[in-house]
Amino acid sequence: MNIAIFGTGGVGGYFGGRLAQSGQDVTFIARGAHLASIRESGLRVDSVEGDFIIRPAKATDNPDAIGVADLILLCVKAWQLDGALSRMKPLIGNDTMILPLMNGMEHMDKLLTEFGAKHVLGGLSRISSFIEGPGHIRHVGVSPYIAFGEWDNSKSERIQNLKGMFKSVNGLNAENPADIQVAMWEKFIFICATSAVGAYTRQPAGGYRGVPESRAMLMGALEETAAVGRARGVPIANDFVKLTMQRIDNLPPHTIASMHKDIVEGRPSELNEQTGAVIRMGKTLGIPTPTHEKLYAALIPLEQKARNL
Repeated sequence: MNIAIFGTGGVGGYFGGRLAQSGQDVTFIARGAHLASIRESGLRVDSVEGDFIIRPAKATDNPDAIGVADLILLCVKAWQLDGALSRMKPLIGNDTMILPLMNGMEHMDKLLTEFGAKHVLGGLSRISSFIEGPGHIRHVGVSPYIAFGEWDNSKSERIQNLKGMFKSVNGLNAENPADIQVAMWEKFIFICATSAVGAYTRQPAGGYRGVPESRAMLMGALEETAAVGRARGVPIANDFVKLTMQRIDNLPPHTIASMHKDIVEGRPSELNEQTGAVIRMGKTLGIPTPTHEKLYAALIPLEQKARNL
């Protein structure tokens, strides 16, 4: 399968690397020193699931040079999506699938509007990985996982083909859940809470989950996002927040979310696409989101500083 990795960061670099390792025809889209290193020395991935190097690795900063792709793994940060939409168009042919592995939910509205369900699948990933240096990805935790599916949850032939492809890839688990929209919202509920509360408290999971005041904030964020999802017609289970708190309690104590890491290190983050998105959707639907509003008010000055606004 001809696969384009649109965004060769921690997520795209790891999953694209594993696909290339399995024999798929993978081209990495990257920039600057990262691109130069991949071209010269290959893509190095240090992983708790086993280290490997893709060498030589196909890489470019120009999607026009790739031609039509069978599959695009879209792995950009949510705030980079608008710039990616037009750059993706040369990759789109009649049968091209776009599998977004992004944080948030609003990106799906934009992708479906731009390309339609003919091309756009629902998707999510779980992994803790990042760019260690040019041409170098480091996977430090969380068992690598991808979920994918048709937006209407139909069991199409192309979904069956993807299942077969991913089955041959070592170093990741992939599944086609019964309801991809529920699966994506469940991740969204989880990351919105842990990202913002972690950044607000400047603490990893082991620091904020055990303090009554920050634990209450965490619960409030989870409950509010779940309420927004249900108001949008997503059948989120009544015990989901309780089960998610149990999951958070079982996280390694040093765990931090990528948005949290970006904020504390002074980089632009997905605050607008996570916390801001919950607030926007809540206002549209008449669902109060006071916890998210408090978190957003505290974090937006840091976001503006990171963006030199």
